[in-house]
Amino acid sequence: MSPSATHRAIDAVWRIESAQLIAGLTRSVRDVAVAEDLAQDALVAALEQWPRSGIPDNPGAWLMATARRRGIDELRRRLTLERKRELIGRELEILQRLDSPDPAAQVDDVRDDVLRLIFMTCHPALSREARVALTLRLLGGLSTPEIARAFLVSEGTVAQRIVRAKRTLAEARVPFEVPARDELAERLSAVLEVIYLVFNEGYAASAGEHWIRPALCADALRLGRILAGLMPREAEAHGLLALMELQASRLRARVGPHGEPVPLPDQSRARWDHLLVQRGLAGLRRAEALGGALGPYTLQAAIAACHARASDMESTDWPRIVALYDALAALTGSPVVELNRAVAVTMAFGPEAGLELVDSLAGEPALRGYHLLPAVRGDILERLGRLAEAREEFERAATLCENERERELLRSRAAARGADGPI
Repeated sequence: MSPSATHRAIDAVWRIESAQLIAGLTRSVRDVAVAEDLAQDALVAALEQWPRSGIPDNPGAWLMATARRRGIDELRRRLTLERKRELIGRELEILQRLDSPDPAAQVDDVRDDVLRLIFMTCHPALSREARVALTLRLLGGLSTPEIARAFLVSEGTVAQRIVRAKRTLAEARVPFEVPARDELAERLSAVLEVIYLVFNEGYAASAGEHWIRPALCADALRLGRILAGLMPREAEAHGLLALMELQASRLRARVGPHGEPVPLPDQSRARWDHLLVQRGLAGLRRAEALGGALGPYTLQAAIAACHARASDMESTDWPRIVALYDALAALTGSPVVELNRAVAVTMAFGPEAGLELVDSLAGEPALRGYHLLPAVRGDILERLGRLAEAREEFERAATLCENERERELLRSRAAARGADGPI
């Protein structure tokens, strides 16, 4: 295997194994920053040795053994240098855990450790931005430059977020554990939010030159599948995964040959990934079968399923989508959900009804500066034949939009509608 092919293989191994590696080390050293340092040391060793020796049959086990040896060597060095009794006592305990892993519990430990790490990286003590950065770093296996490129911020900003997040977790003495049942619902909500934030940034990039970032969607899907596998009785974990799979099924159809956005009405459904559609529908059935009231992600998955089952826009079950948005709006109280509901009402009951709902949202503080509010209003006005007004709304939406590709689409829609009619 050529050196470049070996490095690509190492990168793929790291993406797959890093979460389990860091989680297992965190259980031993009780410090996520130290665990990541040991994991990175093992990665450096792999980059040095595997191009010469070849990739081992069990690369994950090789990385874990190497990281443990590095940890043992470092702690022994500290024990030699440091003579404070309390430090020696603490580090001897860590040394024993690193040197004597329990082989009988390896499989269950790995699963449990990854779940603990997920809840740790999404702890409420961290800001939303810090949770996203730390989760992508420790569970997604992304480097600091990759995270910076994905969210269009500087590498320094991402690095600071990660360092501060680790420091916050250490100073707050956040335990490496799954929350108790009375905390689980709130903490699980934070975990789901982080994963969906990552997916949404890939599905509809908030800024930059690209309309979609499929690699981010793939990272979020991988995290969602890990979570659903670790928490098989949590309906919302399955609901989120179903939602992401159903939305990801449209990725190929969401852009044209030059990367331009293709709105849902203009998409070729033959280009949808029907394997992902089937996986998403199956995940939705699993979420619904667990019983209880449907949560926000399962409701959104049910909405996406209505689109997935329809052969075109006209045959979509819009009244059912409106009903699902009614339930989602009652559950979340979100103005953005209300805006999406207005689109569904337009399709189900006519543009006059939709425009009334959109206009009722004009004073919502949360939608101030939100480019999709005038974009939706422009679309409804166009359906009503009020083309000059539609043009003004598309132009306003373009000035508010930070994504270059979407801004071009909005400007082209405005340009296609003259003051007195189409040009």
